Amino acid sequence: MRTLILATLAAAGLSACVAVEPATAPAPVAPQNVPPPISSGAANSNFQAAVRRVEPAAETLCRQRAQAANCDFLIRIHPDPNAPPNAFQSLDPRGRPILTFTRSLIAETRNQDEIAFVIGHESAHHIEQHIARQQRSASTGALVGGLIASVAGADTATANEISRISAGVGARRFSKDHELEADALGTIITSRAGYDPVRGAAFFTRIPDPGDRFLGTHPPNASRIDVVRRTAAGL
Repeated sequence: MRTLILATLAAAGLSACVAVEPATAPAPVAPQNVPPPISSGAANSNFQAAVRRVEPAAETLCRQRAQAANCDFLIRIHPDPNAPPNAFQSLDPRGRPILTFTRSLIAETRNQDEIAFVIGHESAHHIEQHIARQQRSASTGALVGGLIASVAGADTATANEISRISAGVGARRFSKDHELEADALGTIITSRAGYDPVRGAAFFTRIPDPGDRFLGTHPPNASRIDVVRRTAAGL
């Protein structure tokens, strides 16, 4: 019974959450008018310039929409120079939002609009309170998994494992929706900072497309670009 229950839950295909997932069936969005690569110095300069403009725009919108949240963003570069391309939002022990960008991700951007959009996207995760919402989903998943184990008469070790897997499934359940929400709000932030979010979203045309995998953490790139375009058109 233990094997059957765990196999059923493991079919969700859980994996670590990363910024860019391996490509699957859908083809990547076809790049159009792809800007040429720029030097690392130019990329870093673009990052610093974008931070100066996007951070105040994000903090203002945060205070308007999430009044109970800490809106004092700390934007930093990952200390590991060899870290793979990634950007993520986290919280310090006092609840201050931290936006972290690896050097390799910054180097892959081609202009200020692109890096500004990525900064706006990550700040939107905090404004939408996605970490708290994900934690609630994980708690619900663990509770449901525990109930399943109890009804099935699983032993303690099996019940704990089922709860752990179920928590992961719960945490990932709405991750795609959260990414699209952050894309939409990130579009608004990018625009308020004086950048072109549609031009910024061109970044998605050059990264592997995660497709539309069951319980994957990121939606297809085409869906993300569509959200950006539709949101920008309504501004």
